Amino acid sequence: MKQIFVNLKRFDVAESFGGICPMEDSKKWIEWVIDESIKNNLGQLDDIEVGYILPESLLVTAIERLNTYDESQTAGIHIGSQSVFRDDVKKGGNFGAFSTNLPAAAAKNLGVTWAMIGHSEERRDKIQLMSRVSEDTNAVKKAVDEVLNEEVICALEREINVLLCVGETAEEKGSGSEAEQEANVKAVLKSQLLTNLKGIEPYIDRAKFVIGYEPIWAIGPGKTPPGKEYISFVSSYIKEVVMEAYGFDIPVIYGGGLKEANAPMIASIDTINGGLVALTTFTIPPKFEPEALKNIIDSYK
Repeated sequence: MKQIFVNLKRFDVAESFGGICPMEDSKKWIEWVIDESIKNNLGQLDDIEVGYILPESLLVTAIERLNTYDESQTAGIHIGSQSVFRDDVKKGGNFGAFSTNLPAAAAKNLGVTWAMIGHSEERRDKIQLMSRVSEDTNAVKKAVDEVLNEEVICALEREINVLLCVGETAEEKGSGSEAEQEANVKAVLKSQLLTNLKGIEPYIDRAKFVIGYEPIWAIGPGKTPPGKEYISFVSSYIKEVVMEAYGFDIPVIYGGGLKEANAPMIASIDTINGGLVALTTFTIPPKFEPEALKNIIDSYK
């Protein structure tokens, strides 16, 4: 089964407020996204599942709209949250004093089935925050990885599947020889994977895991994306680390931006099992449209 995830980031902010949601009412927009997804048969694709990763403000509307359709039309569409909090509501414990945070219990109660954890933007936010109190970069990154692990376990405890994002920055990759860079990348990814996934053994048989590989050094305007050989090297190594540590073949998707232009190349890599989409139009104004997503998926097949 191939996995195509769509991270709709802050599509709850209308253009009039400086965002990119083309409608003033973002709830109407996400309803349109669900309607168009059904119209384009995105829930009935052979061997491909589509997961919409949404800001908390759009989760209820998206799930309610999806539930108005017959299950035969929606079977391959899933709704996920942009991470969950590192602690959770517990009977006899914290009843939910988590203002501004989304505990996994709340996400599960809404009907969320996936949580994206460790996206490069989440990692950057946590690193920036912790760096205010410590200049020890290695200690900060270690602490961030431990927090992300707590989020992973909270999601799994609520039977929410996990899309874990990992990846190296330009600084972590280094500027040495190709062999030196590969060694640096392996060290970074192995550390992230083993720390972020620590303690998942009890959940392996009852949850789905996907790794989203983000080449952070290559994401953004004017950056050069990695080629087939590099993506193959990284995805193979990720699978190798997880197999050695946890004994199963984990799906790896390309998180550097799956587009119609690069979809055939990404699909040709044996160790890649899908991709992460953010936008379908990158010119101003940037857009996401389900029909264009269908075109990307058709190019990926």
